[in-house]
Amino acid sequence: MVTGFFRISKPTMLLLLIGSLISGVFAGLFIGFTRDLPQIRALETFSPSAVTRVYSAERVLLSELYLEKRDPITLDKIPANLKLALIATEDRKFYRHSGVDLKAIARAIIKDILAGEFVEGASTITQQLAKTLFLTPRKTIVRKIKEALLAFQLERRYTKDEILRLYLNQIYLGSGAYGVESAARIYFGKSASKLTLAESALIAGLPKSPSRYSPLVNPDLAVKRRNTVLKQMAATGIISAQTYSAALQEPLQLHYHGADTDQAPYFIEFIKEQLEQVLGPDTLYKGGLSVYTTLSAKLQSAAEQSVDGGIKTLRDRIRTHNGVADTPQAALLALDIPSGGILAMVGGIDFKTSPYNRATMARRQPGSAFKPIVYAHAIERGFPQNRLILDAPVIFKKAKKGQDWTPENFSNSFQGEMTLRRALTISANIPAVRLIEILGPASVANFAHQLGIASRLQPNLSLALGTSEVSLLELTAAYAVFANQGHWLRPYGVLEVVDRRGRIIWRTKPHKKVVMSRTGAAVVTDMLQNVVNAGTGRRAKSLGRPLAGKTGTTNGYRDALFIGFSPTVAVGVWVGQDDFSTLGERETGARAALPIWTEFMRAALSERPYQYFDRPDGLDQIAINPITGEKVSESDPIADKALFKKGTIRRGSS
Repeated sequence: MVTGFFRISKPTMLLLLIGSLISGVFAGLFIGFTRDLPQIRALETFSPSAVTRVYSAERVLLSELYLEKRDPITLDKIPANLKLALIATEDRKFYRHSGVDLKAIARAIIKDILAGEFVEGASTITQQLAKTLFLTPRKTIVRKIKEALLAFQLERRYTKDEILRLYLNQIYLGSGAYGVESAARIYFGKSASKLTLAESALIAGLPKSPSRYSPLVNPDLAVKRRNTVLKQMAATGIISAQTYSAALQEPLQLHYHGADTDQAPYFIEFIKEQLEQVLGPDTLYKGGLSVYTTLSAKLQSAAEQSVDGGIKTLRDRIRTHNGVADTPQAALLALDIPSGGILAMVGGIDFKTSPYNRATMARRQPGSAFKPIVYAHAIERGFPQNRLILDAPVIFKKAKKGQDWTPENFSNSFQGEMTLRRALTISANIPAVRLIEILGPASVANFAHQLGIASRLQPNLSLALGTSEVSLLELTAAYAVFANQGHWLRPYGVLEVVDRRGRIIWRTKPHKKVVMSRTGAAVVTDMLQNVVNAGTGRRAKSLGRPLAGKTGTTNGYRDALFIGFSPTVAVGVWVGQDDFSTLGERETGARAALPIWTEFMRAALSERPYQYFDRPDGLDQIAINPITGEKVSESDPIADKALFKKGTIRRGSS
């Protein structure tokens, strides 16, 4: 029997036993979590990564994606503003915590529990470094625990400045840039030591979502993120209110200095954004993948040559203003109609001097190139091509920002009653506005969205004249619906991604939907064929193939477009100035954009068989008088054969 000092009561024994069990569990968990933790050593050595190769549809090598060099630099070469901006944005308590911010973690856990998912990371700079060096980006509880344990080890082994230097040299910053020096050179064409405050703030804002905020991918979003960082710097007293205000006004001036590649550089950047999101940058740039795309190397070359030639001709025509020659820009996008695959993409006249992709990112007014969508909606609503509509002066009361509006024709003349077919062929403005008034602007806007126009459209009468801004990509895809039996397909550039073992790790799933009737699509195509045969698109008639399309010109000759298609290829061309200034007097879509389109289509159709547009059952081809819309004999010299949905041909005026 134990007595005196060594006597232990049963409750105490039970508590000791429970304490031992709990300690054992925690010890076991600690050993389990730390057993497979990587060793914190040799942080500045990098394992070799395999090159990812991007191929065209013909299996021609387009580009190699890899990390050629991280360009590590010492902390004293990194501007103070960049270091302070990053700390203010990512980890304000960096110099005060021991690797983990417990309060921030508790706050994040509560938010995650309430949201039912990971919505806030609460990672310190040290934790982010640990994750970058040793762990996967997958968000799990186990990974977060390992991240914290590694952060404690890093803090014990390195000083705060050493951790900050490692972080700034290794963090991923979008568009293939690892580390701030690499980012500075890729985005701004200079060393990090020469960055301005605004440029430093932009780079400091990238770690939150490198692919999304890359200025090469989304310059507008990158500037918004930059301004948020500047605001945080001002709020914490790092910069003065005056300095903050001045930095906000600094324009984004990119000077791309990436890897020398590149065939189809605008297309490569376009698909890199998507691949970074679905695969992650480490896998993409170090995984030794093979990326197979829809792009035709042959058609891409033809697209670049067509743009170069068309812009050179245009420059020769444009007069010099104030001693400086205008430098118009251009974009071209070609789609395979049956699949939605991108065949060629030109986003500007020189990627290295301006990586901004005008084929996918820019939103410009399409002018009369929007009219086919208005007429397509009318056809779907049962209007026949020979319905009459009045071309005469008209005043719409309080139609434009509460003011009376008097639309005008480009020709400044009027022709009285005309058919819808003729109104579209000669691109008369007033009939288009009268038509959208009958249909309802909101109804037309909804129909346009149905055709894949994702941009915001103002539901007003001037929408008929293309006053709402859209991208060339979405407008070209909408036109493809007319040739594709009423089906819309989401444009895409990547077919599949194969790892170094030959396994397919990602494949595009085509997105296809019916957005208008097959007969309606055929009637609209017939109307647009007449634009090529007898209207503003006559230059394309020289190709001697069934073609359809529409010109577009905006006020002041700021934008010139031609969007058109064969039975298998849809192509959009835009020409304009980045600063929205004029291209020059009479530089219309027919004059500035259509020649580029025609030269490209000459190459695109050269090895394709002669093919007619779809002619489904449920249609009648009827000869009409092109002026009055009345039925005439097919032998009549003025006969114009047009397609009608069965039972819809009639004469009537609005």
